[in-house]
Amino acid sequence: MKEFELKYGCNPNQKPARIFMQSGEDLPIEILSGKPGYINFLDAFNAWQLVKELKAATSLPAATSFKHVSPTSAAVGRILPESLKKACFVDDIKDLDSSLLACAYARARGTDRMSSFGDFIALSEECDEITASLIKREVSDGIIAPSYSEKALEILKSKRKGNYNIIKIDKNYEPELKETKQVFGISFEQARNNCNINEECFKNIVTQNKQLPESAKTDLIVALITLKYTQSNSVCFAKDGQAIGVGAGQQSRIHCTRLAASKADIWHLRQHEKVLGLPFKEGLGRPEKDNAIDVYLGDNPEQIIENGAWEQYFTIKPEYFTLEEKKNYLAAVSGVALGSDAFFPFDDNIKRAAKSGVKYIAQPGGSVRDDLVIKACDEAGIVMAFTGERLFHH
Repeated sequence: MKEFELKYGCNPNQKPARIFMQSGEDLPIEILSGKPGYINFLDAFNAWQLVKELKAATSLPAATSFKHVSPTSAAVGRILPESLKKACFVDDIKDLDSSLLACAYARARGTDRMSSFGDFIALSEECDEITASLIKREVSDGIIAPSYSEKALEILKSKRKGNYNIIKIDKNYEPELKETKQVFGISFEQARNNCNINEECFKNIVTQNKQLPESAKTDLIVALITLKYTQSNSVCFAKDGQAIGVGAGQQSRIHCTRLAASKADIWHLRQHEKVLGLPFKEGLGRPEKDNAIDVYLGDNPEQIIENGAWEQYFTIKPEYFTLEEKKNYLAAVSGVALGSDAFFPFDDNIKRAAKSGVKYIAQPGGSVRDDLVIKACDEAGIVMAFTGERLFHH
């Protein structure tokens, strides 16, 4: 296939639209179902690069959930503890533990379920039956993977009355070293960002605490590779091989950190017994449960607890999850990793990150206030490595 005609570009008025290879060669994809759009392909190709790099860096199956050209999360294949299975609404998936790929997507989808509604999925390897069964019941726009088992393809093709977007990509495809794009009729050209993110990136530890365990190195790799395909400015929190909070596209880095930290906090709070034990009405859909949990953990929980509103969601009126209870629960969180796509200009980022259990940081370094940032890390007992690599993505 030399080119693929799209219904329209980013918006319905942007016609005609297509994808094609400037070289005139065939596209490195097959469309097995549906008719993906312009934004679908932007998500798909960015997402595929992310999981391909994660698999290469960790040797584990990887998955990501993308929305509007940024990942809501990314994760490598690790079996989920029972509390996390319940928080991610996958505790009923039969034989989930037997597929590390399904575990990876369960984590990626479960991190920020509000943002992942209608996501585009990328898998680092062949989609199996268990992963397909998990995807089938979620609201999703499409998937890209190097291959699909016969049963998995059958399951996925049944989504959206046979119109679910399924893309197969050549796993051996490598793009040219230079990439171009146009803005306002003006062409931009640059070398591809082939920065290789691995454990070597964390050799320059600049803090007093230099104890960086292997698990933290993996989490920092997950965070940085996620950032490599996240719209900048961006900051990513990671834990147990999973991006648990992504702050993307903010003009101020402290706003990135606050956004990512708040998402990470919610991820932790969703695993609290009060949330896991919410008495949802039978037949309530997962999106409705997600919305209810979001309000329950928010600043105005009375919106679903008082004035009879609880009856729409619950069999009995839930107890309030008090601010004091939340603070005490989050105060026990530790061992979280944080990556930043550029240097921290002020120590306020470190102080905010520490409140969300961050103990390991990787960032490029190079700020005129690096000394203040390092001091803040030392005061909080945080290990920080300067990678020397900026990861802007636009």
